[in-house]
Amino acid sequence: MLRRTFVKAIGVGAAGAAGGRLLDEGRVIGPWTRSFAEVIAAEPRALLLHNNENPLGPGEQALAAIRETLAARGVPAARYTSLVPDLEDALAAHHRCSPDNVLVGCGSTQILRTAALSYTSRSRPLVAGSPAYEECGEAARLAGASVRAVRGTRTLHHDLDAMAAAAAADNAGLIYFDNPSNPAATLHPAGAVTEFIGRVLSTCRDAHLIVDEAYHDYVTDPGHQTQIPLALANPRVIVARTFSKAFGMAGLRVGYAIAQKDTVEKMREWQYSSGTNVLGLSAALATLPDRARIEQEARRNADARQFTIEWFRRAGLPSADSQANFIFVDIRRPAAVFRDGCARHGIRVGRDFPPFEKTHARISIGTIDEMKRAVQVFGRVLGVRAAG
Repeated sequence: MLRRTFVKAIGVGAAGAAGGRLLDEGRVIGPWTRSFAEVIAAEPRALLLHNNENPLGPGEQALAAIRETLAARGVPAARYTSLVPDLEDALAAHHRCSPDNVLVGCGSTQILRTAALSYTSRSRPLVAGSPAYEECGEAARLAGASVRAVRGTRTLHHDLDAMAAAAAADNAGLIYFDNPSNPAATLHPAGAVTEFIGRVLSTCRDAHLIVDEAYHDYVTDPGHQTQIPLALANPRVIVARTFSKAFGMAGLRVGYAIAQKDTVEKMREWQYSSGTNVLGLSAALATLPDRARIEQEARRNADARQFTIEWFRRAGLPSADSQANFIFVDIRRPAAVFRDGCARHGIRVGRDFPPFEKTHARISIGTIDEMKRAVQVFGRVLGVRAAG
């Protein structure tokens, strides 16, 4: 598979129009990054290992669909039109459910925000693991809800027993469960997840639970199972997915939820209806059936991920057992110190993740060549050498 990106394929001019900057080998950073200061300060050959993106970008089928959409003069890119119903139909066929079970959003971040706004309030808090992806918590606070962050285990897994107990004690409105988790990248197997969800639903009155499966396609653990069948069977379970990760479409912003019809309709009331764009929707429609590419991407990521984990292990710096396209490493110093040192060598790594900002760093996985380049910098910044 050739290394191409959306901007490289359709022309540099589109990058400027989108407010992005063309970087090393066609890769782009732009306003979708966490900090716009990174855009201004980025070096011409910066290696971006900070936002858990797919380093290869969208596949050829997605890029061809984007070009075709742009070439269709005035339709649909220049009109107030939407391919959301088409994508909902395609996702329903893909997951063997009804289009009524599908809610498309502007990345899975919009889905998480919508769930938080729908099911939390001043009297119904959000319960989540800690650390975990922050989007649900931020949206819950906007709704006036409190957030109960439950500290994880020593292996950096979510403490499912403690989360279930907290949800029952606090009369939670929504429980957020990212699996694999972010930033730790750890995974709970299907049996543990089923038990956890069953306990939450039996002890928490009217509570809903959203399972964030953003990194589902990167999992190599055979014990993993998607919770989409449960979401289709239980009105209080929602599964969130995204095209931003394995599909390589982070800048195109397409995600979706799978849930029962009444749950989808409740969430739809709280969701901004025009959050998606026809280029992203066209690309998602084209790339969804391309399972061979996703399987190839999973293998590529697993090889580069294992190389990076082994390098840190030989250097005496263990990471959590990653099942995603990033790792969370105990660097034994503040993440900010490591991040600043890497930036001086043209490499961007992840932001702080309390309560581990004094000890751990999140590092996204690039191509194998990028990771070979990166570990040389990591060794210099950390003052370590990988044995062997």
